[in-house]
Amino acid sequence: MVKQLLEEFYKQTNKAPKRIVFYRDGVSEGQFQQVLVDELRAIQAACKLLHPDYCPGITMVVVQKRHHTRFFPVSPKDQAGKCGNVPAGTVVDRDIVHPSEFDFYLCSHQGVQGTSRPTHYHVLWDDNAFTADELQLLTYHLCHVYVRCTRSVSLPAPVYYAHLAAYRARCYKERPSTSFHGKPSRRQNPLKMMYFA
Repeated sequence: MVKQLLEEFYKQTNKAPKRIVFYRDGVSEGQFQQVLVDELRAIQAACKLLHPDYCPGITMVVVQKRHHTRFFPVSPKDQAGKCGNVPAGTVVDRDIVHPSEFDFYLCSHQGVQGTSRPTHYHVLWDDNAFTADELQLLTYHLCHVYVRCTRSVSLPAPVYYAHLAAYRARCYKERPSTSFHGKPSRRQNPLKMMYFA
């Protein structure tokens, strides 16, 4: 699949990507090493299939929402919204994170009901040598480009799109004869359109 996506990118832009930033959801901490070995090698192998000398920088980030960490403003003047949550864009990358690994918490969305749950990001691999601030800002900006919402969301848009594509693929697999709204015709290439958005 990565090879197909790289080929499509090349067809559209006449150049291969210099960097690949890969957000991965649905991985527990016990699976980090396995995901790193299996998926990183698969991406690197797909790049080599495109051209033997092609070796883009790859950054792999695991996204986790299932945790019990919550943040609260220290001062009432720092509260945002009716619920008194931390403001959107709050990053925590020291004191409560791993002492030697590259991880951070980002509360990218405005909490409109109840207590906001920040997203925990673990950087498993980084050939691109992002600084913490650069990767946090990129991640925050990607939370603003989800087409189904006019506000920032809690996960980067590529993660939401991956959820939608996986759900749609499961529906096609389980009920191939069922017609879904927005299904591409046989003449359309699904790689060229975001029919799942």
